[in-house]
Amino acid sequence: MAKVAVVPEADTAGLCCSSVMEAPLAEAEAVGLARVLAALSDPVRLRLLSLVAAQVEVCSCDLEAPLGKSQPTVSHHTKVLCEAGILVGEKRGRWVWWHANPERLAEIRKALGG
Repeated sequence: MAKVAVVPEADTAGLCCSSVMEAPLAEAEAVGLARVLAALSDPVRLRLLSLVAAQVEVCSCDLEAPLGKSQPTVSHHTKVLCEAGILVGEKRGRWVWWHANPERLAEIRKALGG
């Protein structure tokens, strides 16, 4: 079955090179990093990310029970993480399959000085 991207690629401008530990952030970098950190600031989204990142890929249908949230709520949170470039989704039939974006996670770690 063909894989179809669910959400267009995230706008990753402003989150690439500088670390907050190396030099003051430019305004665009600060805006980009703040947007990503805001996506991670919700406990449900952090749990969702950990569930997805612990596996190769996860179906949306398998996220409701461990999170204790309805499908619309899970969809909202996956959309926020996807827009931040943290998760990548592919629609297969009725469901979306998610996986973590390791490059984006590496960029976030680097930006935070890790």
